[in-house]
Amino acid sequence: MSFTVKDILQMEVTPALGCTEPAAIALACAAAASLLEGEEIDRLELWVDPNIYKNGTAVAIPGTDGMTGLDVAAGVGAFGGNPSIGLEVFDTVDQRSIDKTKALIDSKGVDIHLFEETGLHVKAVITSGSDSAVAEIKELHNNIVYLSLNDIEITDSNLLSKVAGSSGKSAMALLEEWLMDLKLDDIYEMIDEIDEEDLAFLKKGVEYNVTLAEYGLKYGSGLGIGKAIERLLKQKLLVKDMATSARILTSAAADARMSGVNLPAMSSAGSGNHGLTAILPIWAIKDFVANDEETVLRAIGLSHVITAYVKAHTGRLSAVCGCSVAAGAGATAGITYLVGGDVEHMAGAIKNIMEDLAGVICDGAKAGCALKLNTAAGAAVQAALFSLQGINVQDTDGIIGQSTEQTVKNIGTLSHQGMVETDRTILQIMREKEKGRK
Repeated sequence: MSFTVKDILQMEVTPALGCTEPAAIALACAAAASLLEGEEIDRLELWVDPNIYKNGTAVAIPGTDGMTGLDVAAGVGAFGGNPSIGLEVFDTVDQRSIDKTKALIDSKGVDIHLFEETGLHVKAVITSGSDSAVAEIKELHNNIVYLSLNDIEITDSNLLSKVAGSSGKSAMALLEEWLMDLKLDDIYEMIDEIDEEDLAFLKKGVEYNVTLAEYGLKYGSGLGIGKAIERLLKQKLLVKDMATSARILTSAAADARMSGVNLPAMSSAGSGNHGLTAILPIWAIKDFVANDEETVLRAIGLSHVITAYVKAHTGRLSAVCGCSVAAGAGATAGITYLVGGDVEHMAGAIKNIMEDLAGVICDGAKAGCALKLNTAAGAAVQAALFSLQGINVQDTDGIIGQSTEQTVKNIGTLSHQGMVETDRTILQIMREKEKGRK
């Protein structure tokens, strides 16, 4: 089975309101609650995998005035979320749902449990009187694979994801298998497949993410990294070059998104922050190069495909920061294309950024992610420009392989095997911190 650029964009690039891990929790709870047809909720039980727990704990939830926590995401999803709009489920959260969530949490009506296994997994069980509804999400943040009411499985709901073909695998699983077999040359050739419809969709993604950046710059949301860089420019402590421009736009958008502003991001490979990193550094440097908008958008399309390619190897959630190694690789490939590099320069740029940022850990979604996106955006520009200057990391260095494909496979091995204990340790530290606050 083969796929096209259009398939990849449709499956991997989608609007998401708020961080995608709390959104997945809210989506599961909203789906389960929808089966109860407006009945009062007495109890909410939530099971999540360790990475959903890690990424959903500290990030602000849209529409809640800065509230955080898996219990909050579950409650507002159940009381006010609209499951039919997928990862924009928080869009319908209102004060009533917030008040009901607070009351349910105060009455100890929300229980949170951890699955032992890794891999994206959310299960919500909502009880109302004698009725009990279940919704389960696996593999992808919006992939609802199971629904039941009073132990009777529901198979005809429009909320359920569909499997593809006789294999019984999801379309995304088949896409990832296909992506993993690609070579960089194959991906480079896909740029020519991008049509007018794709260009319009890619422009919409730019508009979503630039709007977030503009909000972050105006209000200094979150840590205010983007706004601080602008201030440093005015003080002449920094110079506005390509790298700084990329850092401003990308970090400002992360500032806004991680603070819970009620604006959607165009995500990439299941993550809103990946979407910011895959799109905004490329858009930020357009004024430094002599290219038309179509070429810029094609570069962004390439970035999304590279991001999906790397994520197919590393997995959706891991201890490795995907904004650095996956979306960072996508961004540096797109920047290389935009500044006139060929596929060999692109290969060098990807190796450069992998060597630079492979050690950046993911310690959950939170305001501090803006610092990591700031780093990834600047590194993406630097890696591309270095490659065009003939500076390329050699395959004798550490995890760098002889080819881009081998390097990405090595990153996948690092993510799946080498970082397992790191992930457990990160989670342990976070849970101990949480206990200390109670």
